[in-house]
Amino acid sequence: MMVQVLFFGAVADAAGIREVEVEVAAGVTAGELVESLKAKHPGLAGQKLLIAVGQEYVAASTPLEPGCEVAIFTTVSGG
Repeated sequence: MMVQVLFFGAVADAAGIREVEVEVAAGVTAGELVESLKAKHPGLAGQKLLIAVGQEYVAASTPLEPGCEVAIFTTVSGG
């Protein structure tokens, strides 16, 4: 199944891309997707990543649905 992955901020810089469509196996979780992306984009490996699916934060154990939009980014702080 295909999912759309969006990279934001420092994650986009580390990955070298802003978005990509990825084919994943049925039943894959958000965390499994992120781990596979870390393998393809080693710059992501050292970062604490947050995951959103359909514009809502999700746990790594959340199963993905065909055609979903997955956003990956780092925590943001400011002041």
